[in-house]
Parts: sequence; C-alpha cells; structure tokens
Amino acid sequence: MLDKKNFYINGQWVKPNSSEEIKVIDPATEGNCAVITLGNKADVDMAVNAAKDAYQSWAFSSKEERIGLLEKLYENYKKRWADIAEAITLEMGAPKDFASKLQAGTGASHIKSFIRYLKNFEFEKPLGEHAPNQRLIYEPKGVCALITPWNWPMNQVCLKVMPAIASGCTMVLKPSELAPLSSMILAEIIDEVKFPKGVFNLINGDGAMTGDALTSHQDINMISFTGSTRAGALISQNAAKDFKRVSLELGGKGANIIFKDADPEAIERGALRCFRNSGQSCNAPTRMLVEKSMYNEAIERLKTYTENFEVGDPKKEGEHIGPVISEAQYSKIQTLIQKGIDEGAKLVAGGTGKPEGLDKGYFVKPTVFADVNNNMEVARTEIFGPVLSVIPFETEEDAIKIANDTAYGLTNYIQTQDTEKVQRVARKLRSGMVDVNGAGIAVDAPFGGFKHSGIGREAGAHGLEEFLEVKAVGGWS
Repeated sequence: MLDKKNFYINGQWVKPNSSEEIKVIDPATEGNCAVITLGNKADVDMAVNAAKDAYQSWAFSSKEERIGLLEKLYENYKKRWADIAEAITLEMGAPKDFASKLQAGTGASHIKSFIRYLKNFEFEKPLGEHAPNQRLIYEPKGVCALITPWNWPMNQVCLKVMPAIASGCTMVLKPSELAPLSSMILAEIIDEVKFPKGVFNLINGDGAMTGDALTSHQDINMISFTGSTRAGALISQNAAKDFKRVSLELGGKGANIIFKDADPEAIERGALRCFRNSGQSCNAPTRMLVEKSMYNEAIERLKTYTENFEVGDPKKEGEHIGPVISEAQYSKIQTLIQKGIDEGAKLVAGGTGKPEGLDKGYFVKPTVFADVNNNMEVARTEIFGPVLSVIPFETEEDAIKIANDTAYGLTNYIQTQDTEKVQRVARKLRSGMVDVNGAGIAVDAPFGGFKHSGIGREAGAHGLEEFLEVKAVGGWS
C-alpha cells in the first residue's frame, strides 16, 4: 500500500498537522491501495499562507517566465505519462488503454493548449482606437482554491492548475480524496520543474472538513470547483460571505437527439458515449431521444450493442469499461436502476447486480431503459453510471422541448445529416455545448454549462480569462 500522507506546501513535501488518515480504495478489487491524510484547518492555513506570500511576487512575474516553466512542465509530464496513467487506473478504475490515451492524454493536451494561449494573450491593451489614453490591464485574481473530482482527475486538475499558473495566480489544490494519486504525481512534476515556492500547493482531504476550511478561508480570492451540483451550491454559499470569485463545473443530463436521417453509426456511438468511463462523465449523453419512425429499430440495436458491451479488469488492455469509483457510487446506481424498473421503464439490457464473472469490485452492468418519459427519475437525475434512458419524440419542436426540460444544461447532442436542422436545433438547445454527429468538442473550446450545470467556462482563452480580473485605467500615456 502506497504511503501518500504528506502534503506539498511552499515548495516541499511536509508532514501534515492532521493525524486523520483514510485509505484510497482500488475500485476493481475493493482493496486498499494507498493511505492519505485528511487536512485540517491548520493545514489549510499553512497552504493558503504559502500561496498568499508567493502571490506578492508571482503576480508580477513575466509572461516569458511562466511560459518557460509551463514548457518544462509539459516535457516532464510526458516523461511521467505512464506513471500518471497507471495511477488513474489504480485510483479510479479507468481501463489501462483508456487511462493512457484519454485520461492522461487530456491533461497533456490542456497543458499544451494553455501554453499556446498564454503566448498570444495580451495582458495590457488599449480600450480601442476611439480612446487612445484608455488602457485595459488583465491581472490575476489572487489566491485560488482548486477543488477537483475523481472521474477525470488529470483532465480537471490541468484545466484549473495550468490557467491559474499562466494568469499569475497562486493556488491550493485539493484533489478528490477518492482519487488523489495522479494529482500527487503532478505535484512531483511541479517540484522537479522548480516553480517558485508557494505558487502551487497541494493538500488532501474531504469536502466536509478540508474543502469547507479552504472555501471559507478569508485569504482565498477565487474558488474553481468541479463536482456535484449539491456541493457547488454549498461552496457558493461559502464564497458569497466575502464575495470570492467562483467558477463551477457541475452536473449534466445531456440529451442525444437522434433524427431519422442520422448516420448509420449514431445509435451505437451514442450508447458508447454514454457508457464510456463507466458512465462517470458530467457531459455524457444519458438521455437518448429517438424519432418515432426509427424508435423500434433503435431499441433493437441498443439491445444487441449493450448485451455485447464488455466490462472487465481495468489492468488489462482493450476497449472495455471498468468499475465505478466506490461502493457508495455503486449502491446509488443500483438504487436508481431499480427505481427505473419500479417507475415502469422497459428494461432492454443490463439491470441490477454485477456483470457475470465480476463478483469483486464495483462493476455495473451497462443498462438501457426504453419507453422512458421525461418525468421519471432515471430521466431527471444524474446517475453517473453506464445507464441510458431512451425517450421517443415525434417532431423537432418536441425533441427540443424534452431536451431542455431538465435542471441541467451542460452538453446536448444532435444526430442528423440536415445542416439547416443542425443549426436550428443547436441554437434552441439550452446548454453550454452542443456536439453534432460525433464531431466532439475541441480541447480549447469553452467547457461549461447553463442552469444547474454551473457558472463560468474552462479551457482555452475563456479558461484563462476565468482567472483574470480586468482593470480599466484612464489617462494612460
């Protein structure tokens, strides 16, 4: 079992003040794989103070210095790529190939992207030709609390740490206590690169004690959080007390609208996109809306596809899904699958219990419900497991109405070969992102949503600007 009890504060690994420890569980075996410390208020104070002191000089560092350090970080990240992927497989059960190509790969992509945007970003510029003596100055927001989830650990960490560094902010990162190991490798990389002391700090802990102490700390200027909508609301309450800046990337219940003229792979592609990462993605298309004229065909295709979809050991190579993160998450998913059955949805494939031959580990059967209506809990609740709800629709207007009838608004999906229809529907969908015909969302496109899906945007230029305040100066000469 790995000993990961220390925190990274002020440029060194230090022994925590707290003596409270928890085990990190390998979800594929249900066994202990590491031990970490849950940071207390004294640990938070130490980390925030280090970041506050470092801010005094780092905020005024040159763009060239930040670029140079980030480029070294990127090179060192690539050297530790295999270690990061292995840690993600261990801590959250991502299959080996998926962990390397996508989980670790997205982290590298974001580092590279933010370097590019930093090189081109103007931190000082004129307001416009009409006002030659008016200047805009973009300044770092200050000391940031970065709180990240377990489902895409390196993706989410790099979406926060890299723009914070690029903007001149200093930070305290609290990764999920369920999947902290890959973040601790990133801290090792940052240490190797020799960033100024206190620019980056890492403490482990839970939300109730560590997260609360961090988000309510008087010297935190900004909170960037990815996680549940419930936790996002609590964090917003903490931030409101002293007007901390807040960026929240929260839940989703994406609709995938399959029109009758969709391409031949649309049904299976939609199911794969729902099941991928064991359904543990906030932007997963978990509601499949199918035009009635092809509804029966779609259900048969989903049945065949899902019954042949592989679930297996994350440590083996291949295209399959692994376990969900924890016993609590497994139990929640089982309860919601049973709820779907009880509500009268038609179980097409999957169901409760573990897949055959996988008695140990938090493995879930990929599950498809047909004849779902949008008032059922399986259509309204973010299940965060490989569970797909299929809803029929008759008209374009009907599909848009169903898609928008949700508390969330993160990502919706459209499948049609009619380009005019794509544009009409995309404009009317109330979500921060719309993916058409499997094109995907670019790594540097603004990532975020409407309604209960959060506040703000991550990635690319918009992600960098989240960490900046703008100052107007009149009389600049």
